[in-house]
Amino acid sequence: MQKGKIRVQDFLARMPLFNELSEEELDRVALGTTQQQVARKEMVFHCGDPCTGLHAVVYGQIKLSVTSPLGEEKVVRLVSPGDSFGEALMFLGKPYFVSAQALSDSLLLHVTKAAIVDGLRTDPDFACKMLAGMSARLHALMRDVEAYSLRTGTHRVISYLLAQKGEPEPGCEEPGRRVLLEAGKKMVASRLNLTPEHFSRILHELGTRGLVTIRGREILIPDPSKLEAACAY
Repeated sequence: MQKGKIRVQDFLARMPLFNELSEEELDRVALGTTQQQVARKEMVFHCGDPCTGLHAVVYGQIKLSVTSPLGEEKVVRLVSPGDSFGEALMFLGKPYFVSAQALSDSLLLHVTKAAIVDGLRTDPDFACKMLAGMSARLHALMRDVEAYSLRTGTHRVISYLLAQKGEPEPGCEEPGRRVLLEAGKKMVASRLNLTPEHFSRILHELGTRGLVTIRGREILIPDPSKLEAACAY
């Protein structure tokens, strides 16, 4: 695991939530921020633990999940560098309703509720940005509910692949691009509310139709427009 620390203010200044704060305001937020190194598979918190602030991911990846009484896990969200989690529950004073686990060695920032409240009192724009961030999360949650309820598994997989950041595929004519699954197939399947077997079958079917080429976690999309058009069928 990386052992190096970072200058908290520099990282916060690059986050959409904090990037318009003055140096003095960033200094105040930094005073209420601690750096937390988490090893792969280590738990950040468990469902039911008290929420005392928000977390931001500096490097690594965090899985947010819920577990059924039968022990079945559902991945709610995968949190990547530069993103944060825990804002809404922090204000509600409620315990976490998900568990958070590191999928790789990670460095997190934990910003206390007191530091956030201080920022809200001194900067109205900060309050608006906080609301915008939580609204975006709610919108994403509603999109997920709509997808689980109304879209087929194939549509969910196609939408997921097209939403991933891709790179041009060397030697492939435009508009071909290559995407890397943000986690293992089992994890992504849970995120899409699919069984791993169903997820693999859909990828295989898309590959048979020439819409994708599968290379482990790497997926080549020869023509994204054709893949998108497949949602109509």
